[in-house]
Amino acid sequence: MERITDAFVWPVRDPEWVTKILIIGLINLIPILGAINGIGWMLASLDRLRAGEEKLAPANLDNLGRGARVFVVELVYALAVVAIGMVLYLPALGITVQQNQGHANAGLIALAFLLTLAAFGLIALGSLALTFMLPSVILATDAGGIAAGLHVGAVLKRSRAKPMDTLIAGLMLIAASFVSSLGVIACGIGAVFTAAYSQAMQAWILRSFEIGSTTPKVG
Repeated sequence: MERITDAFVWPVRDPEWVTKILIIGLINLIPILGAINGIGWMLASLDRLRAGEEKLAPANLDNLGRGARVFVVELVYALAVVAIGMVLYLPALGITVQQNQGHANAGLIALAFLLTLAAFGLIALGSLALTFMLPSVILATDAGGIAAGLHVGAVLKRSRAKPMDTLIAGLMLIAASFVSSLGVIACGIGAVFTAAYSQAMQAWILRSFEIGSTTPKVG
């Protein structure tokens, strides 16, 4: 995971970085298809890094097919995390509705409240765990398709192989997500730029993780 912090600055090494990121940012505004293309563009930029070129991929709509596989896999994992939380939330919702129809029982209301907290806690923890798994998930999907990305055992094995690399990559993805949100915080229209810049950062993070996770352990 050497030079992982270069993820923040590597996009500007491309002389055309402003134009490319603005175009991808505008494409990202297209509902669903924009997000799918953005993922594919990030993977195309990853290919550039693999080839030793510190330049962003061309900004166009040529990346839909490649991005679609990762989009589907990420969606499945996200729905699985939500489904786990729903196991606790639905009973809490049922109790709340029942108590609103008649004489409320303080004990049941408290139970519903605790179940709701537990449900959202599970979703939060699941989302965090998914963030740290994401490098392995994306690389597996890009290399082997949707089935490979959903092979939980293989994904977890790769994530656990070098836990420090997984931890660093996950933290950097969180940092990239923060960069993406800066445009909304500073100025709504700025999100067009920062979201695409965050995707460029992800390409570097994935490449750093890929190098680290495929390097044999010494000793």
